[in-house]
Amino acid sequence: MRGACALAGVTVLIVVGAGVPGLFPVAAADADGGRPDLSRYYTQKIKWSACEGATGGVAESTGHAKDVRCGKVTVPLDYGQPTKGTVDLAMIKMRSSASGKPRGSLLLNFGGPGGPGVSALAGSQKEFGYLSKGYDVVSFDPRGVGESAPVSCGDAADATDEPGAGERGSDDPAALLAELREVAAECAAKSGPVLRHIGTVNVSRDMDVMRQALGDKKLNYLGFSYGTRLGAVYAAQFPKKVGRMVLDGVDTLTEPVAEQSLATAEGRQTALDNFLTWCTGNAGCVFGTDSRAARQGMVQLIRDMDQMPLQAVDGGEFTGQDVVGVLSQALYSRQAWPALSQALGALFADGDPRALIRMSGGLGNGPTGMSWRAQDVPADNMTAALMAVNCADDPDRPDAARIEREVGTLQKEFEEASPVFGTSMLMPVLLCFGRPAGTDYIRADVRDVKTPKLLLVGTRGDPATPYRWTEETAKRLGSQAVVLDNKGDGHTGYLGSACVRDKVDGFLLYGEKPTSGTCPAE
Repeated sequence: MRGACALAGVTVLIVVGAGVPGLFPVAAADADGGRPDLSRYYTQKIKWSACEGATGGVAESTGHAKDVRCGKVTVPLDYGQPTKGTVDLAMIKMRSSASGKPRGSLLLNFGGPGGPGVSALAGSQKEFGYLSKGYDVVSFDPRGVGESAPVSCGDAADATDEPGAGERGSDDPAALLAELREVAAECAAKSGPVLRHIGTVNVSRDMDVMRQALGDKKLNYLGFSYGTRLGAVYAAQFPKKVGRMVLDGVDTLTEPVAEQSLATAEGRQTALDNFLTWCTGNAGCVFGTDSRAARQGMVQLIRDMDQMPLQAVDGGEFTGQDVVGVLSQALYSRQAWPALSQALGALFADGDPRALIRMSGGLGNGPTGMSWRAQDVPADNMTAALMAVNCADDPDRPDAARIEREVGTLQKEFEEASPVFGTSMLMPVLLCFGRPAGTDYIRADVRDVKTPKLLLVGTRGDPATPYRWTEETAKRLGSQAVVLDNKGDGHTGYLGSACVRDKVDGFLLYGEKPTSGTCPAE
């Protein structure tokens, strides 16, 4: 992986921000040698009220509006200078159904980075309702995300999202670099002051403020995908405040984002190959009965549609990269495979992309497959926030000379890793170019945590977080990390495996000691 290693300072999706906050311990020293006063933040109480707007509509449609409440918590923009501005973080609570007093709150993060927790929990109360037997189930929009001072890049990144964008770099590296600078400038202009203070280190500190505001002595936590990185950082920053913690779909703590992006391309390709093998083994598969021919046919379909997109009545286009986007989401859940097969059949048979478009509207990055957005949140917020966090979490940056020298090698490497997803992952990999280095805290200091036992769930067929990351992260976290090996497919295990769900619920609700083991494919 020479190319990916050489460009270790790159990120997934769009770069935003022009500065990264330093890492401050729980109470960092100020210029006078004292400690910043955080008491106003640690003494606040959350005022819960009925949810409004899109979130309230979702709650009402599920019949649980009376059980869901929304609120906010205020955190400092910069923990090193807590009087220099604040951020209000949107929160949601599904009240406990326990007949007696609940054991406290269970905080959920659905992943991303960039995934909003408020709308995700509002839209998935049924899936997480069992956990309310013991907890108030709570989620939040992290800083820069959703209704919490959302970041945006406006229209700047449109050109980088066009078909073939990832292939342009080796043809004209200088033009590519100029384009990246323009994107970064517009992201900074449209995102406001929160952009300089976005990233996992600060969100972890925000979670500790939430813990106190919720009235919990310990943080009970369930994190999916990126949420596992966030949970691991919290465990390192606040080891004495960790309660029962589960990390499902475990993210890497060590690999630079170029390696992460390449691993994701490889993982998605493996998941696609598994889907096509399944499809060709069932009657009526549009790709026929030969899985090898099906893989070649998928590649050709995407190339053809990038060259000649389908035209919509409103003048819009549906390209091969739009197909790639739907595949990226649908492969997160094996339960979506039958619908994906039917939608691809309609596309092949009639040139009708409407079923695929409907799938893209109902699928999300989180484990629930929910994707909701409040009306006042920029359309590109999830993408912009993802890029901002990944840049802030990565200490490396390539210079212009390295990009010009190595972009061709990277292009070839990503195409070899995945003929379907490689191109879509390449252009985003370059978009942290020119940004200040992020924190090295995650890579250097998140290790050997002194916490109670942590349960880590890794899924063998995960298209986004390869199982080896679970093993590597467990080794870094030390003896307190216990690994549950899920032999199934899909991104994360809690909602796709009854075995995983049973073990996670047993630990979180009943305090059953987590032990290493396996869950069979279902």
